[in-house]
Amino acid sequence: MEIIKYTEEHKKFREAVRNFLEKEVTPHVDAWEEAGIVPRSVWKKMGEQGFLCMDLPKEYGGANADFLYSVILTEELARTYHTGLAAPLHSDIVVPYISAFGSEELKRKYLPGCVSGDIVTAVAMTEPNAGSDLASMGTTAVEQGNDVIINGQKTFISNGILCDLLVLAARDPAVNNPYQALDLYLVEAETPGFEKAKKLSKMGWRSQDTAELYFNDCKIPKENRLGMKGGGFLMLMQNLQQERLMCALTAVAAAERIMDRTMTHCREATESGKPLTKSQENQFKIVEMITEVKLGRTFLDKLIVEHMERKNIVVEVSMAKYWTTEMAMRVADGCLELHGGYGFLEENLIARAWRDVRVMSIFAGTNEIMKGIAAKFMGL
Repeated sequence: MEIIKYTEEHKKFREAVRNFLEKEVTPHVDAWEEAGIVPRSVWKKMGEQGFLCMDLPKEYGGANADFLYSVILTEELARTYHTGLAAPLHSDIVVPYISAFGSEELKRKYLPGCVSGDIVTAVAMTEPNAGSDLASMGTTAVEQGNDVIINGQKTFISNGILCDLLVLAARDPAVNNPYQALDLYLVEAETPGFEKAKKLSKMGWRSQDTAELYFNDCKIPKENRLGMKGGGFLMLMQNLQQERLMCALTAVAAAERIMDRTMTHCREATESGKPLTKSQENQFKIVEMITEVKLGRTFLDKLIVEHMERKNIVVEVSMAKYWTTEMAMRVADGCLELHGGYGFLEENLIARAWRDVRVMSIFAGTNEIMKGIAAKFMGL
C-alpha cells in the first residue's frame, strides 16, 4: 500500500518537471560542473515554469501548492545527477523564513522575485569557528537607531555567489544569553560592506556555488529583521524540521537513482560471459542495498505525510537525516564497487554521485548533532 497518495495533478506535474529537466538541465550539467556554478538563466526558466516557491500564496506569485510538489521536484532533480541547481534550498529552506517571519512589507518586496527566479536566496549560519553550534556564532548585529550594523564572516554558504538575498544569522553582543542574542536579517547582495569573497572548490557538489561571505560595517534597515528581537534561535529551530526532512529526501532520492543506474550496469556488463547479476555474491550485495533504500523510502514517506499534517516530528526527522544520509553513502560506495574500475572514471556518473553524497552527513547539522537531538528529546 502506498503511504503517499499522489493525485493526477501531482503526476502531471512530475511529468512536466521531468520533461523540463531533460531539456533545460541534464544536457548542460557537465559544463556547469566544470564551471563550478549554474547560470542565472536556468533559475529564470525555473521561475517561468512555476517550479520555484510553489507553496507560497497566490498573492505573492505562488501556486499555494502542497508540500508534495516540492517532494516531486526534489526527486526529479536527483535524476540529473548534479546538485548545482539548488531550487529546494531556495524554495523549501530559505524562503520559508521570509514567508513565515517577515513583515508584510518584506513579503511583498521580496517573495514575488523569489517565485519568478529574479531573486535567488541563501541562508548564512555557518562560520569558520561555528558550524552546528549556533550558540558559538561570532557575527554581530548592532542596532543603531533605524539601522543595523553587521560585522563578521560566514563560510560554506550554498548559493553564496548567485544569491541576491541572504537570510543572515547574527548575534547582539550586548545580550549575554547566546540563544536570546540571535536574530535573523535580510541582506541584499549589493549592500555596501557585504562581500562575496571566494567561491570554494569542493570534492563534490561542484556546480553548487559555495562561498565565503564577509561583512564589514554592513548597514541594513532595522526593518529587515525577521520576527521579534531575540527570536532568531526559535525561528531556526522551527524551520529546521523541514530542512532536515529535505536532506533525508535528497539522500533517499540520490540512493534510488544510484541504485537504478547500477542495476542497469550489472544487467548489461558481463564477467566470464555472464551478466554481473548472475553472480551470487553480486546478487546478495544488490539485495542488501535495495533493502536499505526501500527501508529509507518507507520511513521518509511516513515522515512526509506527518510533516504535512503539521505534527512535531523533530526526533524522527533527526533520526531520518542521519540514517538516510549514511545509507546513501553505503549504497554509493557499494554501487561504485560493482562498477569496477569504470566506476572510478570521471566520465561515469557513479563517480560524481559517490562524491556528492559524502557531504550529506555533514550539512544541515552533522549526524552526531542529529543523534544528540534525538537523545535529548527522548530524555536519555
